[in-house]
Amino acid sequence: MQIEKWLQNNSFHYSDFQDIDYLLEMKKAQNLSISLGLPTKNVEQTLEPILFSIKNYLQEQYPFLDEIALIDARSTDRTAEIAEEQGVQVYFEDEILPEAGRQKGKGEALWKSLAALKGDIIVWIDSDIRNIDPRFVYGIVGPLLKYPKIDFVKAYYRRPIKIGDFFEETGGGRVTELTVRPIFNLFYPELACFAQPLSGEYAGRRSLLENLPFYTGYAVEAALLVEIWRRFGIDVMAQVDLEERIHENQPTLALGKMSFEILQALFELLQEDGKITLGTDINHVMKVVGCTDGQCEIETTRTEIVKRIPMKEVLSGS
Repeated sequence: MQIEKWLQNNSFHYSDFQDIDYLLEMKKAQNLSISLGLPTKNVEQTLEPILFSIKNYLQEQYPFLDEIALIDARSTDRTAEIAEEQGVQVYFEDEILPEAGRQKGKGEALWKSLAALKGDIIVWIDSDIRNIDPRFVYGIVGPLLKYPKIDFVKAYYRRPIKIGDFFEETGGGRVTELTVRPIFNLFYPELACFAQPLSGEYAGRRSLLENLPFYTGYAVEAALLVEIWRRFGIDVMAQVDLEERIHENQPTLALGKMSFEILQALFELLQEDGKITLGTDINHVMKVVGCTDGQCEIETTRTEIVKRIPMKEVLSGS
């Protein structure tokens, strides 16, 4: 019954927050600043329209965003150049908190962005969105401005999948449906209320985010939900329907590697919570067998995720 109540009270549609003037009033009344961070690596094909759309509507037409910045993993294409042409700040991951060392993956970029971005509210959106619209930002910030009890907001949407030259209306989000949703239903049933637990668009209050550990790599999204739930409960979180998100779907092999990272984090969290007991250390080597004409070879990839301590502890020196 708790899930049904949460879905009724904490699920919204982006159109609930389309009145930007009202959101600006709420922002001013609460004396809040808002930063948008985009984790990037070689996204020259999609970045320019994203920056143009967001910057034009939410900075030039409306003073909604106080800061837009890239957190870049040393792109080798024109990603950084495009941002600079648009007047957008570029932070390179390896230059943020160099004393903390360098890990790989999206979670590392998000964690380090907390040390670079200045806003009271931090917004992250993926940089491969092909149907970008300002709703991807104001839609997930809206609940934070309107409802003081909400500290973290995830996007959800319909995810078409490209098959050949055509798009099927649904079918994206395969890692969610085959990996994360079953695990959540088995062990964290309250978190099953999230329609898109792995969505790359979410926003939170700095006061919350700085007190959370972040997993590196693709484990970051699912693990953040667990970390917030275990510390603060489900009621501080919300989700917003952005209707549809289109991006370049990844091949199945890449999704398998993504699942491998996510499962490492979830099994570790489950053991911490006493929900399972692992009889051995988690393996960090993934083997994939490929066969052609009766000949099989093994591709071996080592992927070890790292749990970064809360940023507040880093910045305070404790």
